[in-house]
Amino acid sequence: MNAIPAVHRNCETLVDEIIAQIGTPIVAGLPLGLGKANHVVNALFRRAQADPGLSLTLFTALTLEAPVARSDLEHRFLAPLSERLFDAYPPLAYASAQRKQELPDNIRVVEFFLRPGAWLGVPGAQQSYASINYTHALDAMLREGMNLLLQLIAVPTETSADTYSLSCNPDISADLLDLRRAGKCDFLSVGQINRQLPFLGGAALRDRSDFDLVLDSPDCEFPLYTPPHKPAAATDHAIALHAAALVADAGTLQIGIGSIGDAIAHALILRQRDNDIFQRCLERLHGPRAAPAGEVRGRFDVGLYGLTEMLVEGFLALMLAGVIRRDVDGACVHAGFFLGSPVFYDMLERLGPDQRARIAMMPVSFVNDLHERGPHTCLLGPPQNASATESGKRAARRNARFINSAMMVTMTGAIVSDGLEDAQVVSGVGGQYNFVAQAFALPEARSIITLPATRTHKGKLQSNICWQYAHTTIPRHLRDIVVTEYGVADLRDKSDADVILAMLNIADSRFQPDLLASAKAAGKVPGNQEIAEYYRHNTPARITAALAPAAGYLPAFPLGSGLTPEEEHLAQGLSRLSEQAGSRLGLARLALRGWRRKPDKRTDASLARMNLSRPRDLGEHVSRALLLAVLEQETPSSE
Repeated sequence: MNAIPAVHRNCETLVDEIIAQIGTPIVAGLPLGLGKANHVVNALFRRAQADPGLSLTLFTALTLEAPVARSDLEHRFLAPLSERLFDAYPPLAYASAQRKQELPDNIRVVEFFLRPGAWLGVPGAQQSYASINYTHALDAMLREGMNLLLQLIAVPTETSADTYSLSCNPDISADLLDLRRAGKCDFLSVGQINRQLPFLGGAALRDRSDFDLVLDSPDCEFPLYTPPHKPAAATDHAIALHAAALVADAGTLQIGIGSIGDAIAHALILRQRDNDIFQRCLERLHGPRAAPAGEVRGRFDVGLYGLTEMLVEGFLALMLAGVIRRDVDGACVHAGFFLGSPVFYDMLERLGPDQRARIAMMPVSFVNDLHERGPHTCLLGPPQNASATESGKRAARRNARFINSAMMVTMTGAIVSDGLEDAQVVSGVGGQYNFVAQAFALPEARSIITLPATRTHKGKLQSNICWQYAHTTIPRHLRDIVVTEYGVADLRDKSDADVILAMLNIADSRFQPDLLASAKAAGKVPGNQEIAEYYRHNTPARITAALAPAAGYLPAFPLGSGLTPEEEHLAQGLSRLSEQAGSRLGLARLALRGWRRKPDKRTDASLARMNLSRPRDLGEHVSRALLLAVLEQETPSSE
């Protein structure tokens, strides 16, 4: 560990120095997601490609790649979008080689969390995936023999030049650097400066001496990876409204990424700013059904404290709206990492320096776990010592609501979030287990799992609430609260029979008879059990009708999108179209419907964006008809 890092202006000479100091094997730890030092990683990868005698292991998670079009319509949509948002982001060479199954024998890539759905059917990635809990990844990395940390870092603009910021990724790196300072591990620490990376505080702030080598070169600066938001459907808004009514004022909030997470943040803001609209939406969603125990609808007088593994746009929006404002050791949000759309960075700027200072970026050992790791190094920003102890964490995390999403839930309450029954990995466990465990360890805390009741795949409607499934992420003994668009199932402390009945009440009615029959056949409910009349109308039409009067308050992109208006319109249509992908009959029916429709002004603009205003051949005529079938043309009314 040097008092001042050696600064390199050339990536190749930096890699020369890395190899000279470490030799072989090299076991490199790369931060999850955005925090990777792409240029250094690529240069090191190329050296190992060219030299079979150099053994290289890359231990990482959430490798980012530009989206790839799978159809002509997707290509027409993505090509201009990629040019704007992704083309300047340097692709990671190891990902391309792994996808093509061209990794040399002397290079290994180990990931403990995969970009969701991106590596299905890729044997190398599926075989080298390591199922590791997020808070255990640090120890696993050290056991692997990690001797190199490669980290993207931010430099100060107004504060002392003696500090760097881990910015988007103190999640594991902050603890690694603290352990190295304490003499408990040893590795070469290498940073790549990117001046487009926000300079954030908390444990992300590091003394320059934490880095041995630093790459600072204009040739290696690059725009950040900024994926746009996905549209939120009426289903997502219904789920969000139910979930937002379970969040207690003066409590603690964690929410995840995706359209449901965006909708939840929006619903909480709606509850604060337009409380009468929020309450009427809930009343219409409930209908004659009783509100769930613990439902709260009032505004936030004290405000919430944000505790989140991933800092998403929703937390920034909630800060701007004054919902997240409860202070814990000088911060109102503690977060482990971030990865955001263009909207994220715009919101971060709108917060201003004083509010930004109330976001403390911390390691996942702090955020995801209750146990004490000792005081975390915080060179700039609010002190963390009090809330770093277990007793401090318990005092701060009162009335916690840990809200996460799932792919499926079984009728007995097991959660399926990361993989399929054939052992294919969709994503990873990440920190979901940690937050579920905290919900049971903290008084008055709850784990809330959200999911749509159904999905459509290749034109076939399927239930996301299933009888049983041959893969589990969260076992049924940790079942707590499950929310679909049809309501809330409180499963904690319930018998299997009561859990099954509660899950039936939030399942889509088209699947309720078969689910009930399976429960009866297994002897888990009485043979004469019936579903109450007012739960037999769980249909999309009921949700659409319930929310229609407030449609103007429930936008498709509740936090913004990073897209143009035409692209927002197209994104919604392509999302509907994706449900029929792979179904010839479904696509044929859509094409026939679209052939008969005439575009309005908004749809005309969207067709022009796709270069389909004047089709030149049969293929373009079909593509245009498919778009016309799925693009909404009516303007929603508002309450």
